[in-house]
Amino acid sequence: MTPMPVILLLSGSLRKGSTNEAVLRTVQAVAPSVGVDTAMYEDLVRLPHFNPDDDTDPLPAPVAALRAALDRADAVLICTPEYAGTVPGSFKNLLDWTVGGTEICDKPAAWINAAAPGRGQGAEATLRTVLGYTGAAVVESACVRIPVGRDMLDDGGLVADPSVRRQLGEVLALLTRTAG
Repeated sequence: MTPMPVILLLSGSLRKGSTNEAVLRTVQAVAPSVGVDTAMYEDLVRLPHFNPDDDTDPLPAPVAALRAALDRADAVLICTPEYAGTVPGSFKNLLDWTVGGTEICDKPAAWINAAAPGRGQGAEATLRTVLGYTGAAVVESACVRIPVGRDMLDDGGLVADPSVRRQLGEVLALLTRTAG
């Protein structure tokens, strides 16, 4: 039996209960119906500040763990807020740590913009630029805007709206078709 493809989920938010994390947790919930496995990267706060002098072997342990997670994944799905016209600094730091490695090179990658209509374009532009530097294979058809407000979450912190859940499943299916 062929193993299911694994999509690494990267949240750009450090905020507990953020809608970006809720979107990715909902992606985890719908993944089995699409025939995909997911892994949530949860150590954003542990990554040291990027310093090119430290981008050598042996890598700092949190960086080695990030790169190993990227290496194991068949594709990457990002959901990040926009802060001051770009991605939050902590998430840009994560992206900076991927530039010196090859783990994301040629790997299918996409993002979900969960911001309110008219917002989040700066984060999308930053993702497009930095993922270009990493060599990731951006899957344009899987880069979507699905506005999600806190009022759309159920008591468990997942997106309850069936149409949004269907859209998230479609994003996974698109990424899966391009993954390994």
